[in-house]
Amino acid sequence: MTQPTLSGKTALVCGASAGIGRATAIALAKQGASIVLLARRRDRLEALVQSSDLANAPSTAIIVADLDTREGLDAQIEQTLDALGPIHILINNSGGPPAGPLLDATEEAFVTAFSRHVLASHRLVQMLLPGMSDAGYGRIINIVSTSVREPIPNLGVSNTIRGAVASWAKSMSRELPPGVTINNLLPGFTDTQRLDALRSAVAKRTGKSTDEVRKGWLDQVPEGRLIRPEEIASTIAFLASPDAGAIRGVSLAVDGGRLRSI
Repeated sequence: MTQPTLSGKTALVCGASAGIGRATAIALAKQGASIVLLARRRDRLEALVQSSDLANAPSTAIIVADLDTREGLDAQIEQTLDALGPIHILINNSGGPPAGPLLDATEEAFVTAFSRHVLASHRLVQMLLPGMSDAGYGRIINIVSTSVREPIPNLGVSNTIRGAVASWAKSMSRELPPGVTINNLLPGFTDTQRLDALRSAVAKRTGKSTDEVRKGWLDQVPEGRLIRPEEIASTIAFLASPDAGAIRGVSLAVDGGRLRSI
């Protein structure tokens, strides 16, 4: 039997209680990684740990934290590192900012989003990098958005902050030591609760039905369907593997061909 590609590695998955984060935790566990789940909802994290979905993970751990405030996060990360040793894989993933036109956005909305998506990711890298560097292996993967390349209408704050994350990651890719990579995963229209909420918001704003909104989205996708979270997760599992060691500072779209840019 072929050894799982992530055997002996430990992964920290942020936003692991639902959607892409949950699917990613499961995909990494299937490849033999030990899994640390981070999210705000303890009940959902415990339910995932108790399910059979993480059966292949040698060990599992939970961190209940809010990346908006990060109160106590440093201490919890340090305790986890003391208990498990280095974390080799970091999945930066959190809910996107609310929809709305850029001109209507408040200063607070920008500050909250920047803190959640840029500052939280930066702090986690700072805390985990020494262990990655010592181990000679590190994979930092940021789940961002296709708006990094093509801004999405009515997602003004999100478009702005996602671009900041991509620039941060590209800059970081030039500073990380050999063996430690950072890349961005750009999901297209993905079948998650987040997309359902956006569809409802668009329908309310435009007066269209949610079915009409969905059809309008799918008309933009050559593949003709929503992306499954598991498809995103399997791509992340590859980027986290030893085989992806030469991929560094890249923003990779998994969007069914929706992006028009090269």
